[in-house]
Formats: sequence, structure tokens, C-alpha cells
Amino acid sequence: MPGEKGENENLDFKDLNKRELGKLGENLAVEYLQREGLKVIVRNYRCPKGEMDIIAWDGDCLVFVEVRSRTSSYRGTAEESVVFSKLKRLKAIAIYYLMEQNIKPWPILRFDMVAINFSDQEPQINWLRNIG
Repeated sequence: MPGEKGENENLDFKDLNKRELGKLGENLAVEYLQREGLKVIVRNYRCPKGEMDIIAWDGDCLVFVEVRSRTSSYRGTAEESVVFSKLKRLKAIAIYYLMEQNIKPWPILRFDMVAINFSDQEPQINWLRNIG
């Protein structure tokens, strides 16, 4: 499967469809965040408000993570792809999650983005903390 360790070197990222690229990006993001010490608790959380790619604990802080992957900067880099309306939706999803899980009192919340720009070489991963 694409994204396994050692396979990125021979993979042409531009040949992946949007879904495959997204899955590869999310897998790389989870691995990266776990190496950085976060404890991933949920992947691809879906609710009536939308979808959250990753939910994780960073110490006593509950982190909601949006993963963005790009193979080209033609329409902007991965970092440039999250707009205000998306941030607003991420916050609504987070509130829904906290209420659905009956988490009380609410912990410290943080919204992060893992931006992955795939080039002809290795993917470039940029973890942006506290984007909203």
C-alpha cells in the first residue's frame, strides 16, 4: 500500500487520485504527530457538522487536526488551503464531538493543521499549531 515505510521513494505522487493522496497524507500526519508525542484517539471523525481528520491529546490539551495534502502549488500550497469558513466548521465539529462524548469539563482545545506538500522527492510535512 502507498505510504508504507520505504515506499515513498519510488512513488509518483502525481499518479495518486484525490482519495489516495488524502489517505497517504493522513497516514503520514498520524505517524508524524505520534513521533512528536501526541496520542491520536480518533481518525476521520464524522458528524452532522462535517469531518475531522485527527483528534489527539497533547498532554492535557485536546487537539483537532486538519490534514491538507498537495502535489502542486498551482492552486496554492497545502498551508494556504484552509480558509476562514473551514476554521469555523472545524470549531463546530469540535464542539459537537465534546458534547457527543459528554466530555466535562472541557479540556484546553487547540486547532492544528498538518500541511503535506508532495514533490518529486520526499513529502514535506509542516505542522502548524493553533491555527484558529
